[in-house]
Amino acid sequence: MTEQTDTQPPVSTAIIVDGGLVLMIRRREREGRLRWAFPGGGIEAGETPEQAAVRETSEEVTLEVKAVRVLGDRVHPDTGVHMTYVACEPITGTAAIGDPEEIAEVAWISHAQIPDYVPYGLFPQVQAYLDEALPR
Repeated sequence: MTEQTDTQPPVSTAIIVDGGLVLMIRRREREGRLRWAFPGGGIEAGETPEQAAVRETSEEVTLEVKAVRVLGDRVHPDTGVHMTYVACEPITGTAAIGDPEEIAEVAWISHAQIPDYVPYGLFPQVQAYLDEALPR
């Protein structure tokens, strides 16, 4: 039996709320219909989803965060990739493009702006978290 090598590793994303806003990134390359997303990337061998969310945030947007809790996980309906969503809090730094080859833009957005950035809707557990964490 051979192992598949063309499958993407599981991904962890950081849901970072600060000052009544949530951080989103625009990747240079679209992933399916995804244009805007939360910072995140592949979970490396021996890494927990929480550790991956913290590491990827530092690499992608130069922001140091701490993982607070896992909000949920699923196989993403557009990409087919296993995703884990981790609520994180900022510790130090200012969100900026840390990986210009991968990230085109960063934005702190309000609750009201979510449909403009993600018109197809968020994973229900992420939406519920943001409904509680962000002012309307």
